[in-house]
Parts: sequence; structure tokens; C-alpha cells
Amino acid sequence: MALENMENVEVFNSEGKGRGLRATKEMWAGDILFAEPSYSAVVFDSLTQGVCHTCFKKQLKLQRCGHCKFAHYCDRTCQKEGWAEHKSECSAIKKNGSVPNENIRLAARILWRIEKEGSALSEGRLTSLDDLENHLDDLGEDDMKELKVDVHNFLDFWPSNCRMFGVQYISHIFGLINCNGFTLSDQRGLQAVGVGIFPNLCLVNHNCWPNCTVILNNGNHEAVNSMFHTQMRIELRAIGKISPGEELTVSYVDFLCLSQDRRKQLKLQYHFDCTCEHCTKGIKDDLMEAVKEEEGNKPSAEVVKEVMKFSTDTFQKIEKSRSEGNYHEVVKYCRECLKRQEPVLAETNIHMLRVLSIASEVLSYLQCFQEASDYSNKMVQGYLKLYHPNNAQLGMATMRAGVTHWHAGLIEVAHGMICKAYAILMVTHGPTHPITKDLEAIRMQTEMELRMFQQNEYVYYSMREAALKNQPMKMMAEPGQEAIPPLFHKK
Repeated sequence: MALENMENVEVFNSEGKGRGLRATKEMWAGDILFAEPSYSAVVFDSLTQGVCHTCFKKQLKLQRCGHCKFAHYCDRTCQKEGWAEHKSECSAIKKNGSVPNENIRLAARILWRIEKEGSALSEGRLTSLDDLENHLDDLGEDDMKELKVDVHNFLDFWPSNCRMFGVQYISHIFGLINCNGFTLSDQRGLQAVGVGIFPNLCLVNHNCWPNCTVILNNGNHEAVNSMFHTQMRIELRAIGKISPGEELTVSYVDFLCLSQDRRKQLKLQYHFDCTCEHCTKGIKDDLMEAVKEEEGNKPSAEVVKEVMKFSTDTFQKIEKSRSEGNYHEVVKYCRECLKRQEPVLAETNIHMLRVLSIASEVLSYLQCFQEASDYSNKMVQGYLKLYHPNNAQLGMATMRAGVTHWHAGLIEVAHGMICKAYAILMVTHGPTHPITKDLEAIRMQTEMELRMFQQNEYVYYSMREAALKNQPMKMMAEPGQEAIPPLFHKK
């Protein structure tokens, strides 16, 4: 697949950041700055049998490679599409007798491609892998030990009949994976399923309040005519107006953290000091730490301190119970925490929002939709005051809240939320993304139901009840650890 729309961007030296990308023409919300297929990509070790190794879609039934018995594919189309990248890997796995970890597999795929094509710039590439930062000098002692183990195991796996690379260059590739590996999600964008290297994306610098977002388009091999097949790719999309010459930025971390915490995370994981306006001025920190104020009266500092400590301690219990799948216990802790928080903390306080998010998700899974809808509504109202209007996390959270309200029978609020989410995801994901298509179908259904409700509420609820009896409500998806996978993969 050729790289798309590369005429929209150019490389330049960004002050204080090194190289970056800027727009060469005016762009608007939803416009694609460029689309880029992966240089190389692999499925996570834990999901190799449930995710296609070419398009990274989750499937119930996958076809296994008949040679190595390791790689899995949707069908022969995906298997044929992925053979160029899997061929050398397939032979090495058969010869080695075992499968190395995902980092080694990705490094091997990258080096096989370099062996075949060389490392020089190719058409549409704005940078070579040799010119990307590896940040090896910034690694701590433990990370360096881990890297040396990976290099040692890589050399055991690498076939003797292939081009030999030096330890220093192999270490460079592992460094690239560690600080530039992009998280690949499933076709619904809800679960991280793999990691890939996208060289042009690596040039896009960070900003906590960015003007672009990145989504993974898994591609489409379903068309009868192969002319209409599309390859997996990332798309860099504008989330607002971008002027010619303006630097393109994405956010490497979720905005929903205090500026000092975002800066700490960025320094630890990506080895730079964030100097964006939102960090240097602490924009919205006051909202994220806000306490409830009624008629000019605020809770005392001592009361706030007690509630914050209780929130921190309880959140640890919530996370532990959630990781163990003990969802009824999660709900119990969430209720206890919210009971303490609600009289003291404002609706934008991030400690309350984190609990509201988990509570609404888990209660929806347990089909306690009435209570879940109340929590999800409060969560969305807080998010709207904190996130960028076209933030993907905001869109996804609003979509889930809308679906929860529909399950609770609150059709008016449900339709409003679904429409709001649809408007956001049209910008961040585009009209052809599976999430947007699903949401469009839901929007059309809720619009039809809302008209029926406005004409005759009694008839609407009677028909809804009959429909649900004939077609039992499906279980909601099991709560995940993250609403949206993080942008860059970190070990």
C-alpha cells in the first residue's frame, strides 16, 4: 500500500523538540493528514491465537499457518497478504522449535525487511529507522538488563543464513520499539492487541492539547473484488482547523491527569520535558482538583484531605477486585467511595471521575442499567468540561453512556448522547470505521424510537417490553482495564 496524502505534511525543526511535522495546507476537523501502513507489526504474545496476524482483527475462528502452526489469519486473503512479512519468521520458528516474545518477533521482522530493502529512505517515507531516536542512553539499570536479555535471545533466534547485524544496531532497533512502538487495537478500538512501527508517525511530536489524533484502520478484505481490498494502516486526523505551517501534534498520554503527573509520565516513558501551554500554565488543573462549592461555602481542607486519602486507598481495592474479576465487590467499593466523594468533590474532580467510569462500566456489565446510567451521565458531564471537544476518549465514553441509557429505557437522553458521540467519532475515526458504522446504526434506531416515544409513551414502552422479551438482552462486554488503548506501546 502506498502512503497516502504525504503532500499534506513536511518535516521541519521544531524549536526545543528536534524534528517534527507541520501542515503544508489548510486542514479541517476530520481531514486525514496522512495514512501510513506499518513498517512491521506483531500480535501480543497473549493474543496470538485470537487475533489475525495481518489485519489484527479479533476473530472467533482463525486459520493457522500450516508450516509453523503459530501464525493465525482471518482467511486465505489475510494469509496471502501477510506472507511477505511472515515467510522468514515462519522458517525461523520451525528451525528454532519455539516462539520468542513479541519484542524479539517485531525486531526480527524489522531486520528482515531491512535485509531485503535496505535502511535508506523509500518513496513516501519522511524518515529512516536509522534516524529515529532510540533513547538507549536514557534507560535505567533494570531496563538495560531487560534489553540485553532481549538482544541475547534475539541472536539465538536469528537464523545463521540471514544477514548478520551488530549488537549495537540490534540494540538500536529494540530502543525504537521501546519508545516508538505504536499500540495496535482490535477492529472496535477497545482492546490493545499488538504493536507496530510507523516511521512517519514517530515524527509527530506530543502536546497535551493536540490538534490531531491517530486511529488504526484495520483495513477491509471482505469485498469480493480484490481491487477494493484495503490494508491495515494508521490515519493521522485533524481534530480542528490547522493552518499551513502549523506543527502537527498528538497526545502521547491521556489528558485526564494533573499537569505535573502528565509531565512525570512523559519524562519517565518518553524521556522529554513537556513544555506545552496546558502543562506550563496548569490549565484545567483547578477543575481536576475542584471541590464542591455551595453558596460560596467549601468543605474544609481537613475534610478534603480525608476524602482524598479514602479515595486513593479505596481505588487500590477497586483495581485489585477488578483485575480479579470480582465485579460485585468492585461495585461495593465504588458505592462506598462515591458516597464519601459526592458531598465534597466537584463533578470535574478526576478522583471522582475515575470511580464513576469504573462504576458505570461494571454496573452495565452486571445489567444494573438504571444505576449505571446515573453514574455515566455524571461522568460525561465532567468529561465535557475537561476534554477537547473532539477527543476520542470523550467520544467513546459518551457512546457507552448513550448505550447504557438506552438499556435503562431513557430514550431521550440516550439519543442525545448517541448523536453527540457520533459527531465526535466522525471526526476522530471517520465514517468508514467499524465503530462509527455501528454507532450510526444505533443512532438511526434511537431516532426512530424517540419519534415513537414522542408520539405515544405508553405504546413505546409496551412495544419495547415485548421486543426485549422476544429477544433477550445481550450481556455487555466484560469491563476492560482501559477505555481506549494508549497511543504508544510501553513494556
